[in-house]
Amino acid sequence: MTRTDQSLHHEQGWYQPIDPVEPVTPTRLKSLLYQTNQPVIIVQTPDGHHLATGNGRRVFEPGHDAVWPVYAVAYPLSPEAQGDDTFCTDWNLGYPIIGGSMANGISSVDLVTALAEAGMMGFYGSAGQALDTVEQAIVTLKKRCGSKPWGVNLIHSPQEPASEERLVDLFLHHHVDRIEASAYMLVTRALVRYRVHGIHVDETGRTVAPHRILAKASRVEVAEKFFSPPPEALVHALVAEGFITQDQAVLCRGIPLASDVTAEADSGGHTDNRPLVTLFPSFVSLSRRQRERFPFTDPLRVGAAGGIGTPSGAAAAFAMGAAWLLVGSIAQSAIESGTSDAVREMLAEVRQAEIAMAPAADMFEMGVTVQVLKRGTLFPMRARKLYDVYREYDAIESIPASVRTMLERTIFRSSLDAIWEETRRFWMAREPDQVQRAERDPHHRMALAFRWYLGRSSRWANSGDPDRKQDYQVWCGPAMSAFNLWVQGSQLAAPCQRRIKPMLMNILWGAAVSNRATQLRNQGVPVPQHMFEVEPQSMDTIRRMTGRERISP
Repeated sequence: MTRTDQSLHHEQGWYQPIDPVEPVTPTRLKSLLYQTNQPVIIVQTPDGHHLATGNGRRVFEPGHDAVWPVYAVAYPLSPEAQGDDTFCTDWNLGYPIIGGSMANGISSVDLVTALAEAGMMGFYGSAGQALDTVEQAIVTLKKRCGSKPWGVNLIHSPQEPASEERLVDLFLHHHVDRIEASAYMLVTRALVRYRVHGIHVDETGRTVAPHRILAKASRVEVAEKFFSPPPEALVHALVAEGFITQDQAVLCRGIPLASDVTAEADSGGHTDNRPLVTLFPSFVSLSRRQRERFPFTDPLRVGAAGGIGTPSGAAAAFAMGAAWLLVGSIAQSAIESGTSDAVREMLAEVRQAEIAMAPAADMFEMGVTVQVLKRGTLFPMRARKLYDVYREYDAIESIPASVRTMLERTIFRSSLDAIWEETRRFWMAREPDQVQRAERDPHHRMALAFRWYLGRSSRWANSGDPDRKQDYQVWCGPAMSAFNLWVQGSQLAAPCQRRIKPMLMNILWGAAVSNRATQLRNQGVPVPQHMFEVEPQSMDTIRRMTGRERISP
């Protein structure tokens, strides 16, 4: 039964039974582990190890009838008790899980609302959206969510700094007090302006920064920027502009740019494909060093993202010390997301090795890539072809006739001259400086024209354009394939059944079950490996297993 000396277990006390105990069997052990609101107690009887499944009490001094030493215990563990309780308190969350932003409104108003109503939090996917579309989303979310937690994404736009500034203007105007910062490589004026706006000292003498940033980073050097005070050069520039006072500038030295940073491992979209088991500990070590380096009163916490699509993955992240979990790819497959049914069906079929890296629309010229779906689409191959042509030639006019004809027929389905005219009109309305630069620099004009395809490909996917299915750009990480294999044969297998709350509650509850199985294994109980794969359950079953009947459907 065990590899551990029995004498080590006597210190766990004795069990005084009232009802009969049962032999330890895999079926019964699994059933008890699933009841996460109840302890699993294994006792040593004269006939071997048994499960104390009925009434009784645990005592720590042997009495007349308390003759059975406790061999192992798996303690109750609720889904919301995982992660860092201070994080949930600070962000007003019921559960330590977040829906990360996905661009072009894939993290939709409906998805963010559903997460807020579930006691979780989501960030609206503002990247790539027109300013008035983002504003309407903010207005709607304020009405729908009220005091429930929600936020909006601010993505790094090195080619379009003005778009960041306009978004921050919008956030401040509508009193959006929490944002997710993603894809940042450098700290920008817009990011600092958002963070330090309204900084003050409260009646207790504590520095308060009312605008909060939850950052995503996949490199330690980027996380270090968030776990540091806002750069003094940018703060001084804001003082010179009259945006903040000199006294507020002094207060900025005592706050981090972000108290909470998600270690984004092998995720969909922008990613460096780092394994979570090496990235996350590096971020934790960084947070410790930064706490020692700066006089912050706020904690520096680290969450986990990338590859988390099953209870086992979630349990592993929590075991490493993740304060929260952030999901993206699997949330995109939920019916509340802003993508199309066609994409949801494609995502439900994803298996391992069916994802690839492709050039990113927003950082095309820099060679930055994003992780996308490969199955059922030619987008990764076609996007790479465009980047190769961009690297090889310095202007549209320099492209050989045969290559240009191929691009126009198979990728653009239009002449590059027509594509440029459409692109020019777009940028004249959005950011005229881009057009002026393109007229001076033919290589930049080529980049903007090629980015037409990269930008449109995501919109074709979101709208489910049947004529462009081979060109769908679908951001997707390996979590999707893991999720699909896990839910096979369950009520979550069909795309039309994937609502975000049951999906995430199953992952959190399943992580609690897996954690309890680990508790028993660590005490010498030979828990079969298959018990760590927790089958998805209905919300009614989860409510019953957790003893939390108040959990809404």
